[in-house]
Amino acid sequence: MTTEHGDVQELLAAWAVGALPPGEARRVPPHLAECEDCAAEAERLRETVRLLDGPAVNDLPEGSGGREVRGRDAEPGGREVRAGSPETGGREARGRSAEPGRRDAHGGPAAPGRSEGNGMRVEPGRVPALALALRTRPAAPRVAAHAAPYAAAVAGLRSLLREVGGRWATPVVHDWDVQATVAHLIAADEPLATRLGLDARVPPSRPAAGAGREDAWAEDAWAARTADVIAYERGRAPEETVAVWAAQAGALLATPEARDPELAARATTLMGLRLPVADHFAVRAFETWIHTDDIGRALGLAVPPPPDEHLGQLVRLAVRILGTALGPTAPPVLFTVAGPGAGAEWVLGSEGEPVQAELVLDPVDFCLLVGGRYAPDEVPRGTTGDTGAAAGVLERAASLAWL
Repeated sequence: MTTEHGDVQELLAAWAVGALPPGEARRVPPHLAECEDCAAEAERLRETVRLLDGPAVNDLPEGSGGREVRGRDAEPGGREVRAGSPETGGREARGRSAEPGRRDAHGGPAAPGRSEGNGMRVEPGRVPALALALRTRPAAPRVAAHAAPYAAAVAGLRSLLREVGGRWATPVVHDWDVQATVAHLIAADEPLATRLGLDARVPPSRPAAGAGREDAWAEDAWAARTADVIAYERGRAPEETVAVWAAQAGALLATPEARDPELAARATTLMGLRLPVADHFAVRAFETWIHTDDIGRALGLAVPPPPDEHLGQLVRLAVRILGTALGPTAPPVLFTVAGPGAGAEWVLGSEGEPVQAELVLDPVDFCLLVGGRYAPDEVPRGTTGDTGAAAGVLERAASLAWL
């Protein structure tokens, strides 16, 4: 019974998302009828999946490091200049449908085409139902606010992947196709998952450098793990890769840290960033959305930006990381993110000098810059003052990308 119990425990997450082969799936219900612990865990996982799935498309209504100057969650490391409107002297960044400088899946200029929402090239006739489902799909209400952006990003990618059809081999980003991009997310979510006590979904195929050290991180180690996971998943059907990713994401959202802000307040170092666990959930949301956008762009399907509240969380986290990366001696720049849900201002850099430049970006464009999807000299922006100081902020923001 002990062996059976352990075996079924390992199957629960995949069972919850309907990813088990029929033979293994038949093993689960009899065990749940006898084991209260597994039955309770299975119900939690199934409820998470139901909440992530949200309403069916047919049921949706029609149409439906720096210190923040404004807002109560200002972080240390900058200085406040004024409160109030995010507008600065009538300056505003160009809208997020602007295409100049946007990178395509291979790092080249994006191809021209009709745009919808975030400058997305849209395949005619394919947009309304999917875009509406992604835009209105709710985050799972049983996670805390810090995990809600990740829950929503997971739900959005699950919706998009249902539209792939037979196009899994479509090139997306780097040298990855759709399946490989999902496999990359398995690897990218893994550090947080294992730190929170979950087992790795893909067995390691080579020794992990610095394994066991909280601060262990190197880009080459991250790239090697991604390559290992992609190679492993190449031996599976794409639908199996999606099931593994979805099961891991569902398990992450079922952890106590996803539901309890106090547990999520403890700091831990993952992928070179020492942040509260709550912020690591936001990092996972950020990367999941960026790669959802990558896949949507490759397939010609519109992917809307995160909901305003979630977008604001992602922007504030990115600005804090950017402020820390710039350090206290950089030329001071008044940095404004002007847009729904994220309108705010920060002074980045030195606190002992007058502001040398003012820089305004749209929140989606800023996130795409930090995500490596814009070149720093091509992102739509508004600038005044010292162009070199403003360029330094843009270049540092772009250098943060590892996606």
